[in-house]
Amino acid sequence: MPAWSVTPAGLRLHLRVAPNAGADRIEGVETRDDGSAVLRLRVAAVPDRGRANASAIALLARSLGIPKSAITLTAGETARLKTVAISGEAEALAARLDALSGLKP
Repeated sequence: MPAWSVTPAGLRLHLRVAPNAGADRIEGVETRDDGSAVLRLRVAAVPDRGRANASAIALLARSLGIPKSAITLTAGETARLKTVAISGEAEALAARLDALSGLKP
């Protein structure tokens, strides 16, 4: 199961976000025990009042070369496992995610 899937508006991406890290970084795709895949992110922000979520969105936007407004948190506001919707051309976004993750979905 890939960490992302194509939607009519772009992509749906599953994340595992670890707050309070030393620096913001993307660590790659992780296969979870249940067989699902997530893109692992570490952010320096604390999980308080949405700061870690905002940092994760900013990191993704910077890494994908898209505006932050193109990314919407759709699930997992207070959890480490999150789902985001990324609007844009799905094939181009998937190619950028392939390059970031180092793995094909």
